[in-house]
Amino acid sequence: MKRCYSTFKKPLNSNHLRLFSLESCKSMNQIKQIHAHLITTGLILHPITANKLLKLLIASSFGSLSYAHQLFDQIPKPDVFIYNTMIKAHAVIPTSSHNSMRIFLSMVRVSGLLPNRYTFVFVFKACGNGLGVLEGGQIRVHAIKIGLESNLFVTNAMIRMYANWGLVDEARRVFDWSLDQDLYSWNIMIGGYVGSGEIGRAKEMFDEMSERDVVSWSTIIAGYVQVGCFMEALDLFHEMQQTGPLPNEFTLASALAACANLVALDQGRWIHVYIDKSEIKMNELLLASLLDMYAKCGEIDFAAKVFHNEYGLKLKVWPWNAMIGGYAMHGKSKEAINLFEQMKVEKVSPNKVTFVALLNACSHGKLVEEGRGYFKSMASSYGIEPQIEHYGCMVDLLGRSGFLKEAEETVFNMPMAPDAIIWGALLGACRIHKDIERGQRIGKIIKELDSDHIGCHVLLANLYSASGQWDEAKAVRQKIEVSGRKKTPGCSSIELNGVFHQFLVGDRSHPQTKQLYLFLDEMTTKLKNAGYVPEFGEVLLDIDDEEDKETALSKHSEKLAIAFGLINTPPGTAIRIVKNLRVCADCHEATKFISKVYKREIIVRDRIRYHHFKDGFCSCKDYW
Repeated sequence: MKRCYSTFKKPLNSNHLRLFSLESCKSMNQIKQIHAHLITTGLILHPITANKLLKLLIASSFGSLSYAHQLFDQIPKPDVFIYNTMIKAHAVIPTSSHNSMRIFLSMVRVSGLLPNRYTFVFVFKACGNGLGVLEGGQIRVHAIKIGLESNLFVTNAMIRMYANWGLVDEARRVFDWSLDQDLYSWNIMIGGYVGSGEIGRAKEMFDEMSERDVVSWSTIIAGYVQVGCFMEALDLFHEMQQTGPLPNEFTLASALAACANLVALDQGRWIHVYIDKSEIKMNELLLASLLDMYAKCGEIDFAAKVFHNEYGLKLKVWPWNAMIGGYAMHGKSKEAINLFEQMKVEKVSPNKVTFVALLNACSHGKLVEEGRGYFKSMASSYGIEPQIEHYGCMVDLLGRSGFLKEAEETVFNMPMAPDAIIWGALLGACRIHKDIERGQRIGKIIKELDSDHIGCHVLLANLYSASGQWDEAKAVRQKIEVSGRKKTPGCSSIELNGVFHQFLVGDRSHPQTKQLYLFLDEMTTKLKNAGYVPEFGEVLLDIDDEEDKETALSKHSEKLAIAFGLINTPPGTAIRIVKNLRVCADCHEATKFISKVYKREIIVRDRIRYHHFKDGFCSCKDYW
């Protein structure tokens, strides 16, 4: 039951407004004092004053939603604006969105008030944030009854609600039905398709638009990055520069992500210059994207320079995560740990992403004790419960370091069910350390968990071959062939003058194929003279002749990409390669010799980490 104040109302004049200026409140105590004074003077009965106090309680950093509710319950006759304020306050909190519906029902059933367009905008937001399809349908019916479904604001809110649920087709039906589709509606629909992974349909809508703003362009570019179509994302970014609006920080962050994944250093550098010349505001996410780009393009030292120059953003966690992750990828484990310790001095609170990067750094550096300590500190010191990705890092760290028993115990003691990726990491460690018995046991577990997981069978075959058990390895390979499933082919790419050249294993589709294979023959001879011996451990097992095995190894995708780089760049130029899988043992050994024989720095980014080859050595110290 609501508490009733005196029905006596005093006129609200300018003196009262100046006297009770709520904007001057700096603490909850001041709000309570003014609230008490408003009660004693009767001014709390004026809707404008009550709503102003409610908004302050909800929006200020020192406010209280529960106190706002107490105030709301004590207002005898709240108007539509007061109801809207309370509905909106709960709509933005997923765990409290049900309260928005409760207040809405009280508004229409108890108070008998007629909702306006803003009421529906806020309630649809609550439905999209936490309530279900049933509630959303009920609100939509009510909007139809009072004739507001076709209102532009209400329509856009409905489209956003369905898009948030992943019901993009229903959102599209609302969009097509609307008689007044504005730019915002189009952007919501494109964002909905992007969010559900339907990038093709998002692009179709984008192409249909007669008008596109920076949000339209940013959304579709981010969508291509999200689904891994990085070249298409950059193509759109270049088109935007020619025909579209000026990019903002969100557009540039997506473009940098595309550059990072393609190792397109020159284009990434251009974007950095553009940011500086155009005076784009450098926020924490844009800086993190810039650092990630430089790190993934092999320029980790320059990334560190940029990081230390942007002191104003050093109190935000994402740039720190980007740098720690960058150091981890490059095998600079000590630098990653030192940066984390500096982060603690700066009192920047880490998050779960920070610990994924930190544990990866420990794994790449074989820092077992440090990894154990940081893993334990997550919950004890920072209140962060380890997720499956953190357990995966620990299994990889322990397993690759030779602590196979502890790694297996870690998997069995996880509070969540391990997936095939976790077991695969342990199986990979068994291959490294030639633990066949454990590997067979884990292989059976993966097969039961995911019988179509071809990576498991390939790892098991490699485990047998690494241990010299060729018959067992061949039997596993034959099972793979009988199943008809294919291993993901190795693919390596290299950028030259803004153009990306991709090579598959044994690729003969490139215009320079003849020249490439002649160069490979010459290169193999030079490497052998320098002491290179091919590693046949993981070569195809149905090849019996040693010479044929050697020929198969020479056709690996990264060797083709490196040969292309050597042919088409001046002496002394660094070569940057991206591979979709881990570098095999033979290619790793061969690339060390190539860097020495041809006096080139070769930077290879594989699926897991970076390898900097120079003067016959690799930055990973042969631990990968």
